[in-house]
Amino acid sequence: QVQLVESGGGLVQPGGSLRLSCAASGSAFSADNMGWYRQAPGEQRELVATIGGAYTDYADSVKGRFTISRGISKNTVYLQMNNLKPEDTAVYYCRAFFAREYWGQGTQVTVSS
Repeated sequence: QVQLVESGGGLVQPGGSLRLSCAASGSAFSADNMGWYRQAPGEQRELVATIGGAYTDYADSVKGRFTISRGISKNTVYLQMNNLKPEDTAVYYCRAFFAREYWGQGTQVTVSS
């Protein structure tokens, strides 16, 4: 059974930075793709960034501020978040696709002064 464990969330002031990490365990294979989604209170879950093979994709709202990358272990994914804004406040979820999708439990990111 694949399990995803996220870390790195927290409280940060506007303009600050955070780095989220997600490690997938329980599979002998590399994930086809991995990504980050977020859900703010009262909102639907939305794509933040995804990475697979040679491609990356970002939501327009985070382009130029967030960077997604994978570790040496292809089953680890990071999200470097710079110049954070209050509207980035949400629970951030890691997603990985190993024949089917798996989700982490989420990590809270709060941007506030």
